[in-house]
Amino acid sequence: MTPDPFLAPTPGLPVGVIANTVVYVLGNRVLLKGLALDGYVSSYVLGCLSYAAFGPCGYLLVCIYFLIGSYVTKLKMDVKEKEGTAEARGGRRGVGSVLGSGLAGLACAAAVLLGVPSAVPALSFEALKVGFTASFCSKLSDTVSSEVGKAYGKTTYLATTLKKVARGTEGAVSLEGTVAGVVASLVLGACGFVGGLVDGRGLVCVIAASVVANYLESLVGAGVQRGGAVPWLTNDVVNMLQISVASVLGIWLYVLV
Repeated sequence: MTPDPFLAPTPGLPVGVIANTVVYVLGNRVLLKGLALDGYVSSYVLGCLSYAAFGPCGYLLVCIYFLIGSYVTKLKMDVKEKEGTAEARGGRRGVGSVLGSGLAGLACAAAVLLGVPSAVPALSFEALKVGFTASFCSKLSDTVSSEVGKAYGKTTYLATTLKKVARGTEGAVSLEGTVAGVVASLVLGACGFVGGLVDGRGLVCVIAASVVANYLESLVGAGVQRGGAVPWLTNDVVNMLQISVASVLGIWLYVLV
């Protein structure tokens, strides 16, 4: 009996395009509630490559990330808008946000499809799956901690000095947001584990990389990004750096530990 190509560990680009197109056609209304047009197009590319390289489990991981991230972004939107901490465009994500969430995942998917695991033994398929998972766990953790902190954080502190600052300040952390972010990372990582995307050792590496990358992101926000000292260091750029650190660190831990 011929195996179902849609359930293969690496289905390939034609299958990824077909599967993702079906989802985008059926879920068009839901997707456009959380994505601006440029974000819609760029996320379509991310979806195709994710399915092509990592199969249905990798694709489902991205979908869960999107659904949870979109939900928490809209938490107490009226309060966030009043305080000036709400995401632009009513929380609908553009291409910058998509790249800030998925650039590292795209790189891992591209590496698989280009045959890097065969050419570079250290970057095995299993290691790249860890890097892929770590990038999305880290970004979901960051999104949840930020949005929950802006909505429910009672006291927020600057990551570098631990001085009290207003909610929504770059580099600020709160107990409520931090706990919610760690839980989000654990939940998404557990989804990857249950689905077979990562094994037990991989899951530990994913969570560790996520926590470290998120803390570094807060330090960058508090120490460099706050006040606009470096004009090009926008939220999207910082997010790209964060998920890249999480991905590389996750792979490094998985290969060496």
